[in-house]
Amino acid sequence: MRLLLRARSPRMVCWQLMPPSVRSGCARFIFLLLTCALLGSCSAGPRHSGFSGGALRLDSETAGRMRHAAALKRAAGVAVSTVAAASTIALLAPEVLGFFQNDEEELSRLETALLACVQRAERDINAERFGYGAPTAADCKAVVGVDRCGRPIYQSMELGNLKHARALACMQDILKELWPGPVSIEQRYRFYQHAKVLETVSREQEKRLLEADCAEELRGTIKPDVVLHADRKLLRAILILDLKFPCPADRDPKWTGYGDTSVYAGSNQREIYGDAFGGKALMMSPKGIFE
Repeated sequence: MRLLLRARSPRMVCWQLMPPSVRSGCARFIFLLLTCALLGSCSAGPRHSGFSGGALRLDSETAGRMRHAAALKRAAGVAVSTVAAASTIALLAPEVLGFFQNDEEELSRLETALLACVQRAERDINAERFGYGAPTAADCKAVVGVDRCGRPIYQSMELGNLKHARALACMQDILKELWPGPVSIEQRYRFYQHAKVLETVSREQEKRLLEADCAEELRGTIKPDVVLHADRKLLRAILILDLKFPCPADRDPKWTGYGDTSVYAGSNQREIYGDAFGGKALMMSPKGIFE
């Protein structure tokens, strides 16, 4: 017995000499200590809630989209107060957000992609034409030709047409994927404002009108760049987008006003588009989206 005790450690000897009731209490205490240690190690492990040290962390794509949306709102003169306000279109045309079942992230995704088309068209056409950068005021005013009626064609007009074509080709693919309703791109209409009657002009008829343009056969027609429909009623729209490429680029985009000889005298494009289609008309330029 003495030899056996000598072979054991002092701790084991103490444990053996303890009364059974004491040993039971010690065992429960040790179990509690082990449990607390395990819980502590779990709580100290990696967190998957998106928080670290009390700060919300976003992935780079989401953060970039939110910064971009905030910049657009500042460009439109709107204060950004919450993270949720991420879409300029949702702000300026709330009914469109309802069309997206209040999914502002999805609307913001569409908005960002469309705006990227406009900005890329501005950048690429300028690079192809000038190489060194954006056109100057003198470049914009330069006369580059005349039309069939002998009217001067300014370089600003030519650049605008090129940028429109490039941006719309890009936007068409995006809208097919992300817009849940029908889309009309560069469709010409004839609008009888007083009668509130709108009718489409076929491509063949438009060609004949353009050929007779010197006789002002296009008078009374409108041609918005993008008309977004909420259903199959293609003479109604929830949103109308018109692309603007100011020249030079530091000018603010603005709606075209109708002169005294127009059937829409005293109005501008935004007013006529809204009146004709019943939806919200917005401008989209390289600087952002505006009313």
